[in-house]
Amino acid sequence: MAYKITEKCINCGTCEPECPVGAISEGDNARAIDAEKCISCGTCASVCPTEAIVEE
Repeated sequence: MAYKITEKCINCGTCEPECPVGAISEGDNARAIDAEKCISCGTCASVCPTEAIVEE
């Protein structure tokens, strides 16, 4: 099950370099996770300071 980034995202960028498969990209006001690339490792969620990353 892939992860997704909710409206709690403050676009800080902490999660992006942590993704081992490069599934996170910068959007207009928040980061986004490509569900096709996501391997559900949870690394991004563990570093998110606002708990904006959740399992879909």
